[in-house]
Amino acid sequence: MALIEVVFILVGVCCVFFCGRRLARVLMVLFPKFWYPLPENFFTSMGKWAVITGGSEGIGRAYAQQVKLAGHGLNVVLISRSRGKLETAAQDIELTTGRKVTVISADFTKDDIYTSIEESISSLDVAILVNNVGILPSQIPCKLLETTNLEEKILQVINCNLKSMAKMCRLILPGMVERGRGIILNVSSGMAIVPFPLYTLYGATKVFIERFAQCLQAEYKSKGILVQTVSPFGVSTSMMGYQKEDLMTFSAEAFVKSSLTYLKAGDHSYGSVRHTILGSFFQNIPTWVLRHEAFHQSFKEFVKKRVGA
Repeated sequence: MALIEVVFILVGVCCVFFCGRRLARVLMVLFPKFWYPLPENFFTSMGKWAVITGGSEGIGRAYAQQVKLAGHGLNVVLISRSRGKLETAAQDIELTTGRKVTVISADFTKDDIYTSIEESISSLDVAILVNNVGILPSQIPCKLLETTNLEEKILQVINCNLKSMAKMCRLILPGMVERGRGIILNVSSGMAIVPFPLYTLYGATKVFIERFAQCLQAEYKSKGILVQTVSPFGVSTSMMGYQKEDLMTFSAEAFVKSSLTYLKAGDHSYGSVRHTILGSFFQNIPTWVLRHEAFHQSFKEFVKKRVGA
């Protein structure tokens, strides 16, 4: 056989292999329940409690109420700033699921909150920690120096978006390691996949979340701990001004229901088919487009219109 024929055969085999892998990945995204099935008792086999930061509303509350946490036998600890919203969420969850709900009022933009949190949860058999709490420095995207009260916002965003995740992992991970089981779910953002001007501070904190979680999974996977980052794009929550739901913007409940089907899909997920497509789109946009001043202004006006500002 001539050398050129061997080369063509090898190239053909490589192409088939490459296309086969891409097709398999597409099928995994399209049919997560088939590829990543969760046993009925998956969460209860991990423990008795779910601890959720930012759990009084939005995505955090949906994780507690909508699908598989309280509804599948777990008691819930909700941690957030607003005592009133926490108590309302707790009552709703208890009524709809019959599970026990404990609330802890804590402002994650502050430094001195973790001792009291630790005292409240130290004895619990925690099945899943959902690190969901987070804030935007400004609801309307803007350049860094245009941020109102920038010095204060820097500290608040770092405390709430970064420190909260690291500290909650420090509090809960030792117990999971000792028991040899547990789930840590970190809510990031699609804005972490590429440099996203006008969300500079916020996007940078979400990159930290993804890298921290990936390293944590590598360190503790052998201990029976599952760590995953979920990176949604549009979800209609108060932080995003309750944007109107559409093809790419989910309700919190719909997004959570979708995202949990990808829980065993690896250390990172976009949480839905549509957001996975959007993630691929942004990853293939030339970076000069995102850096262009015209894009900044157009995107700012787009968000203003979406939130009704």
